[in-house]
Amino acid sequence: MSKYALTPLAKADVDAILSFIDADNIEAGDRVERAIFAACEFLAKAPMRAHARRDLTKLNVRFWTLPRYSNYTIVCVPGTRPLRIVAVLHGKRNVRKILRTRL
Repeated sequence: MSKYALTPLAKADVDAILSFIDADNIEAGDRVERAIFAACEFLAKAPMRAHARRDLTKLNVRFWTLPRYSNYTIVCVPGTRPLRIVAVLHGKRNVRKILRTRL
């Protein structure tokens, strides 16, 4: 059993990201996809590695920016088993607005 689970909207986020990247470069899309899922595994082992962002939300969520692809951030809910991934977002998206609709 996986130690993390993407919500349906987080899965849609990943699909949209990969579709956008794949339109130009399938290999790049594959690399980003691997990085996203590796980061999810990494966070599942210790969710508190991710950061609280009180400037964005008071909700009990944590943020992890992909080291190699810093335009993308994973949003998770610490303390959930499996770790619940609620969003995978590009940095130019309106994170506050998106999180209000997801939690």
